[in-house]
Amino acid sequence: MIAAAAQRSLDLIGALAGLVLLAPLLGASALLVRLRLGAPVLFRQTRPGLHGRPFTLYKLRTMTDARGAQGDLLPSTQRLTPLGRWLRSTSLDELPELINVLAGDMSLVGPRPLLMRYLDRYSPEQARRHDVKPGITGWAQVHGRNALGWEERLALDCWYVDHRTLWLDIRILALTLLRVLQRDGISPVGRDIMPEFRGSAGPEGGPST
Repeated sequence: MIAAAAQRSLDLIGALAGLVLLAPLLGASALLVRLRLGAPVLFRQTRPGLHGRPFTLYKLRTMTDARGAQGDLLPSTQRLTPLGRWLRSTSLDELPELINVLAGDMSLVGPRPLLMRYLDRYSPEQARRHDVKPGITGWAQVHGRNALGWEERLALDCWYVDHRTLWLDIRILALTLLRVLQRDGISPVGRDIMPEFRGSAGPEGGPST
């Protein structure tokens, strides 16, 4: 297992280095979002962190706020823009999460923070993914990412919880760079976004993040 001090050191060094080195890329991406989608540039959403405690996640905005005749937001697949697809395919939309790492809400490596409404849909085994901080990348992300089904993805998250070490985190970070360059597993097969997690025994369907 990783000592808390060692993990926090890795997170701080990695997040600071990432923000400094990637600042021009983040700035250019943010400018594109501002010009194409307008304000706000950042997408903010409450997500469950360590032990399910809520925090505010930051990402670059990839969707419009288009609404239907009744004033309700249109489905995510209809609001996702070409620019948003490109930002997601390059993972540039995830860069603001480095701020979450600096704040201590996330780690560089860990299970991805999903939606608050999923918390009561997990089995006791799946809920163990919240025994560690969520991450920008994780074991599931380097083994298929969104191309995986929910059961397999959550099982990989729990495997990470049981086996995490500093060296495993470094390995995952290296594999993540390779996966980003290859653009593997960006979207589920035949879909732009992941279907909603309905629980282990329930059907999959509907919008996701």
